[in-house]
Amino acid sequence: MKIKTQEYNDVTVVELQGELDGDFSEAFKNTITDILAKRKSGIVLDMSGIGFIDSQGLELLLWARDQCGDVKQQLRLAGLDENCLKILEVTRLESEFDHYMELAEAVMSFA
Repeated sequence: MKIKTQEYNDVTVVELQGELDGDFSEAFKNTITDILAKRKSGIVLDMSGIGFIDSQGLELLLWARDQCGDVKQQLRLAGLDENCLKILEVTRLESEFDHYMELAEAVMSFA
């Protein structure tokens, strides 16, 4: 799993590549915690490089959503492929996240 971050005004984009699973937990949580400490408006998780999400990956997404909510920041998902979107639908978690097809659309949603 690879993580890159970019700042767009008051929004941080976290580009994820690989599989979202438990092996990724510590790096993911550290990244989100560091971003939240900066007190930005929100975070966009660029999921276009994610091909698979397992149950621990879903827990990480829910954890990130809750952490953002605790400090009054917002979390958006962008670029979910058909497989990942289906995983969210089957687990009935699709409605738990604001998600956008395009990264730019997700970033602009904070304006």
